[in-house]
Amino acid sequence: MIDDSLTREETLAQRNREIRWVLWLVLILNLLVAVAKFAYGTFTRSVSMRADGIASMFDTVSNLVGILGMMLAARPADANHPYGHAKFETYASAVIGFMLLMAAFNVGRDAYVALASGVSDMRVDVGSYVVMLATLAINICVSHYERWEGARLRSEVLSADALHTMSDALVSVSVVVALILVQLGFTRADALCSCVVAVAILKSAFEVLRQVNKTLSDEARIDPAEVKALVLEVPCVRDCHRIRTRGTEAEVYLDLHVLVDPSMPILQAHEVGERVERALAANYPEVVEVMVHLEPDTDEERSET
Repeated sequence: MIDDSLTREETLAQRNREIRWVLWLVLILNLLVAVAKFAYGTFTRSVSMRADGIASMFDTVSNLVGILGMMLAARPADANHPYGHAKFETYASAVIGFMLLMAAFNVGRDAYVALASGVSDMRVDVGSYVVMLATLAINICVSHYERWEGARLRSEVLSADALHTMSDALVSVSVVVALILVQLGFTRADALCSCVVAVAILKSAFEVLRQVNKTLSDEARIDPAEVKALVLEVPCVRDCHRIRTRGTEAEVYLDLHVLVDPSMPILQAHEVGERVERALAANYPEVVEVMVHLEPDTDEERSET
């Protein structure tokens, strides 16, 4: 739980530690899941179960990437990075997205080879179901936990990793289906389900990369109409325009033009600007910096609204 009494820097540091703790916990669980599925898939000669194990192994690597990204993101601002290093979290998410693409390729390739050969010596026993159902339960719990923490901490890397883990859960579902179909005599079901696995992983990869693009392309993070409505409630503000936002979900930078009475003394106008900053900070905790451009309320300025 983030303590509201902490300074902005302390809050970001605590957030970073919490994200890394979640990633370490998930890494351990994903490693156990990966070893169990790959080992038993090899023992029973199941292409889909081994593919699922490979996908789970990519989950552990993505956890390490996320931890490294958060360690870099925690570094304070310096002369070369005056806005800090927060985007390293986004870069980590991008790496996870590309790793998902690689996983989809590997699983799809193995499925193609199995289908082309037309031969399957897969064995299905009680242990197959125990391993798959147990790991499926773990994946679902981990994915929901990461997604909840990602929303609470506004973490791109946790949200990306939650999608990664959920893709693994979908893979496990398809493997269970394959086990049932193979027992019913459909020997090619193992390879066909691996194809479904590849498509599910590919879909998750594009979702992760789509979220990454929002940050790297400086997509607006807050609705300008909401910001304008809030700012217009501040006394002495006549209008505002040119509202722009960018940054990560957890660290948003906002700038806008505020129109005031042209005859207002500079000290009073400055106080209006500070009230606008305080109002925005109180309503949008994710905003780390507000740049208020004070302008005289003239016809020229209003023409740019």
